[in-house]
Amino acid sequence: MKRAKRTPVDAAKAVDAVRVVAAARAVEPRGGGDTGTLPETAPRLPRPRGPVSGSLFERLARAPHDLGPIAVPSGGPALYDEDLQVALYACYELHYQGFDGVDERWEWHPSLLRARELLERRFEQGLSAAVRRPPPVPARELPRALADLAAEDDDGPTLADHLRHHAGPAQFREFVVHRSIYHLKEADPHTWGIPRLRGPAKAALVEIQADEYGGGRCERMHAELFRATMRGLGLSDAYGAYVDRVPAITLAVNNAMSLFGLHRRHRGALLGHLAALEMTSSLPNAKYGRGLRRLGADAMTARFYDEHVQADAVHEQIAGHDMCGAFAAAHPSLAGDVLYGAACCLALDRLFALHLLGRWEAGASSLRDGGPA
Repeated sequence: MKRAKRTPVDAAKAVDAVRVVAAARAVEPRGGGDTGTLPETAPRLPRPRGPVSGSLFERLARAPHDLGPIAVPSGGPALYDEDLQVALYACYELHYQGFDGVDERWEWHPSLLRARELLERRFEQGLSAAVRRPPPVPARELPRALADLAAEDDDGPTLADHLRHHAGPAQFREFVVHRSIYHLKEADPHTWGIPRLRGPAKAALVEIQADEYGGGRCERMHAELFRATMRGLGLSDAYGAYVDRVPAITLAVNNAMSLFGLHRRHRGALLGHLAALEMTSSLPNAKYGRGLRRLGADAMTARFYDEHVQADAVHEQIAGHDMCGAFAAAHPSLAGDVLYGAACCLALDRLFALHLLGRWEAGASSLRDGGPA
């Protein structure tokens, strides 16, 4: 799957964009946006997709106890293994919003962590098999290497092009359902990196995350803006509402972020992952917004994508130079991990796009259970 051509953002323009955004926020009244009604309960456990997730979820519904040995799913590629990905997703979700009816003590229960480690081991093997590790570069060359990696294979048709020009309302809703697994907790996986950094890299990550969380204003949090998009498309904006509908590859996209975020040894990969997200975000989001308007969406429904066009153009500079560049300068031996995290982000995004476009080309739904969103 190829991406649209990217134009590097001039640093001076990026600074100007920051000033424009800051000025707009300064005059905008607090609490002016419709944030809907946040659900008071955590989502329910997903439906199991095989023997491992079935056994795990049955036990999570009981009081914490020793899980004993757990079998690891072994059928087919790990990135497309429904049983593996939903089991791992549930293990990770205990560190986010948890599940209704699941005792919160499971989060750090030793036997669950042992089981999660086995699932993670197979997932990491699957990532290694699917993602070529970029050759190492000197720390000073890391920002350029990240930009080059993000610009590879970017001259062909993309998922964003399809959504901009061709997708009907049903396909656009399906796309939003897939993305809701991440966007309803947008920024949270990468925030795990903040306490694991020091100095300039930490300051840069905080700067990016502060924007993701709306500068301290609930109605401007990106997760809240996405909830408005979902409501505008007639979808439920409840956290975790569509986990049962998305396939393994969508869960794998999200599980990679949690894997990198929850392990200090993967902090370099976490930063590279975030940098790749920011470097490949502005143009696709512009197309998503135009696609929604083509379908008759109002400004509030498209606002999430409009916000990312400008914000991520600024974040691209901060992530590549101030965050990853500073991190590599302080930890030269981890520069390769940064590139690997970026490569994982881009590869998973391609596989995700291929799934959607392939299903749609065949006249089928990209969601599980066949029906549209």
